[in-house]
Amino acid sequence: MKKRDLKQKTRKLKAKVKALRERLATATAGSEEAAAAPSAPRKVPAVSPLAPAGGFPALPVIDGVEFAVAEAGVRYKGRTDVMLARLAPGTAVAGVFTRSLTRAASVIDCAAKLAAGGDAGAGAAILVNSGNANAFTGRLGQESVDAISAGVASALGIPASRVFTSSTGVIGEPLPHDRILARLPDLTAALSANAIGAAARAIMTTDTFPKGAAAEYAAEGGTIRIAGIAKGSGMIAPDMATMLSYIFTDARIAPPLLQKIVSRLVEDSFNATTVDSDTSTSDALIVAATGRAASAEITDLRSAAAKAFARHLHAVMLDLAQQVVRDGEGATKFVEVRVTGATDAANARRVAMAIANSPLVKTAIAGEDANWGRVVMAIGKSGAVVERDRIAIRFGDLLVAENGWRSPDYSEEAASAYMKRDELVIAVDLGLGRAATRVWTCDLTHGYIDINADYRS
Repeated sequence: MKKRDLKQKTRKLKAKVKALRERLATATAGSEEAAAAPSAPRKVPAVSPLAPAGGFPALPVIDGVEFAVAEAGVRYKGRTDVMLARLAPGTAVAGVFTRSLTRAASVIDCAAKLAAGGDAGAGAAILVNSGNANAFTGRLGQESVDAISAGVASALGIPASRVFTSSTGVIGEPLPHDRILARLPDLTAALSANAIGAAARAIMTTDTFPKGAAAEYAAEGGTIRIAGIAKGSGMIAPDMATMLSYIFTDARIAPPLLQKIVSRLVEDSFNATTVDSDTSTSDALIVAATGRAASAEITDLRSAAAKAFARHLHAVMLDLAQQVVRDGEGATKFVEVRVTGATDAANARRVAMAIANSPLVKTAIAGEDANWGRVVMAIGKSGAVVERDRIAIRFGDLLVAENGWRSPDYSEEAASAYMKRDELVIAVDLGLGRAATRVWTCDLTHGYIDINADYRS
């Protein structure tokens, strides 16, 4: 190795070690995602090395949506931990939620309200708290949801059936909803169309950066705008969406059509990501369409207008989902797993997720070890239809294995050099069919262990 290359490698390793030490020294402890102890001051974690360049993006104002945040002291001290969004009358609301059998009270309540419908003409609201998941709290969980819903309904003059709540944080402790209710006057007074960035920060737990994404496009009759925020860092193996995500648009579309589009799009966005293979009790994706755009109403899912809307909405969802992976607890590598040549979509997904969730694969990536044998292992354990001698494996553009054997052109030096990148692609061709899929994950470092070993201490 040339002396110059050695110096560059040494500088890069020192920078990574420094970043990891800073992250571990400032990581918050104690929740679904390591919420801080009630008496401890909030510590600001180092920003993930995989965070998007430029910080939080400039998101368009969505006509008919206002935001406000407050410090309620649910669990954290000295930071905002409650977000309120007011939605204008006529807003269509759709949602997808975790399938966990121990899901939080707010998840159960939101799903029931959406299933029941409701008077869209009356407006709606979303209230989110961080620091406490209100999960596994028995009847007290629903009592807290009911109290918050009633309080928000009274403050905004809307039906309680149109108030959607979410909670994220420590599991198994009653939600001190009285602290949230006490801040409702401040929240309603502070509502602003320009506060979506503050809302993204208020819903964070162990996130190291707020997550936002947007899209704007010309539709028939006028421009349609979409803006979304999300939070998530650990306990990420969505069985519907991600930890928490809220997307707003001014598109004109009825609730049933919006729900069908959202339910379809989660499969190749939020459901195609994983950090640690653990599905949260609190996963929630809520999409609200205010209908304030001048564009024509979307009335047919087969129409060009519906397809354009779905395409741009999917782009926002995928962006947010990938930001969650980039902020995976302790992550230093962003990884795309591509599977082609599967007999069907289900088998493609089995292989992809087996690779993306494998601790051995993820630790090899963290160590920048080109151990493609671990990929072979993950394929074999997936339960998918595979034939050993048809499998080909690539790291980026480098063919490392084919025909059930190491490639004759395989270069350990080239593969090892590729693994030093911050963003990687692991590609597998099963050679059996035409089905394909992509999923996204991150590496598994000691930082993840340290953050999660101190959840409640």
